[in-house]
Amino acid sequence: MANRDLSKYFILDTNVLLHEPLAIYSFQEHNVVIPMTVLEELDRIKDRQKDVSRDARVAIRSLEDIFKDATPEDIVEGVPLSKLEDTAVGHISIFADHNMTQEKELFTEDEPDNRIINVALFLQRIKAPAQVILVTKDINMRLKAKGAGLKQVEDYRTDQLIDDIKLLSKGFRQLPGSFWENVENCETTTDGRDTWHELDEHLIENAYINEYLIDETKLFAAKVVGHENGKVKLLDIGRDRMLARHAWGIHPKNVYQSMALNALLDPSVDLVILTGPAGCGKTLLAMAAALELVIEKGIYDKVIVTRNTPDIAENIGFLPGTEEEKMMPWLAAVTDTLEVLHKNDECPNGSLEYIMEKANIQFKSVNFMRGRSIQNSFVLLDECQNLTASQLKTIITRCGEGTKLVCSGNLAQIDSNYLTPVTSGLTYIVERFKHFEGSANVYLNGVVRSRLASFAEENL
Repeated sequence: MANRDLSKYFILDTNVLLHEPLAIYSFQEHNVVIPMTVLEELDRIKDRQKDVSRDARVAIRSLEDIFKDATPEDIVEGVPLSKLEDTAVGHISIFADHNMTQEKELFTEDEPDNRIINVALFLQRIKAPAQVILVTKDINMRLKAKGAGLKQVEDYRTDQLIDDIKLLSKGFRQLPGSFWENVENCETTTDGRDTWHELDEHLIENAYINEYLIDETKLFAAKVVGHENGKVKLLDIGRDRMLARHAWGIHPKNVYQSMALNALLDPSVDLVILTGPAGCGKTLLAMAAALELVIEKGIYDKVIVTRNTPDIAENIGFLPGTEEEKMMPWLAAVTDTLEVLHKNDECPNGSLEYIMEKANIQFKSVNFMRGRSIQNSFVLLDECQNLTASQLKTIITRCGEGTKLVCSGNLAQIDSNYLTPVTSGLTYIVERFKHFEGSANVYLNGVVRSRLASFAEENL
């Protein structure tokens, strides 16, 4: 018991279990405390018609699996926290915070956050010198807890892959000077119009599949296509050839857009992740590529456009019309893009209706993507910065054979209360998929919407 008293005690807030329903297993070597207030909040949330209700139910089921054979005394004292018999070193318990007397409390009981903070303060006092840590994704709650005298308060960062958003992969590497000046040995092969180079991998350290390479000469452009026996294999694209590519009448305005378009038009790339500031052309390039691949080349059968929308499950049902018509207010950015693509037509409205029918463009709610199997489609998932890793996994696993998924978002425009640029699902998939040969990501550097938008992005 002495060793257990000196271990750490982690009090988990409700939002941690909603963010990661199996978060309790991230504290295997320590003691986890779940206040009764957290169970009550999960109970209220589990029946809501929202995406978060699923996470609440998963969290409740995981707790039930642990406590199903425990006695009331065991639940209060703590049961082994492990899915494996030989690694049970931590414990998990439920703290009945409603039984705390008034003199043990610092705050009144009218707010769930206050009751959870009271539990942490109480345990900090009676478990000393053991460390008691409140884990919450609520920034204001962390501030309240620190102000109340709690020594240790943390965000839940177990699923965080990078410490700083500046370390996030951009999908390309800008090399100084001339690339070829530093190359001594190179084996080149040609097949038709394609040229490959094999170089010593120390020239391009930590390169990953489908990473683009450019240099300052404005001539060289290549893509990493393989690693083998200390060699890295490059596909020579050529800066001018890459800038000359176009889709549905749209030509790239800079080298970053040309790299994005190269990935979008490549049928061998199943997942394209586009990040960057507002106005850099993410949606425009994606829709232009979608129309090109569906109508002109016939590679895919249809275009499915979807996005995360705050409170969509509650609000969408009150709007008139079909699912597509209900989604239109949230997908105005896409319809605006379609109008831009056809603004020079003789009859823009007629062209728009014809193209939407010809490309079989469907607007879907993210809530209705679960359970589907999407085949032979070009799927555009917009505003991904507001999705968690588990939500993105749900959508990505819907993609069946012959489907291309484009995820786009701006990490500077996160609306979620519990997500930051480093914990966003968009950041998560950029890091997780960067070594997957079927994916490519590009950070579109620079605003091309207008000089007004460019100035605002840099100075506001």
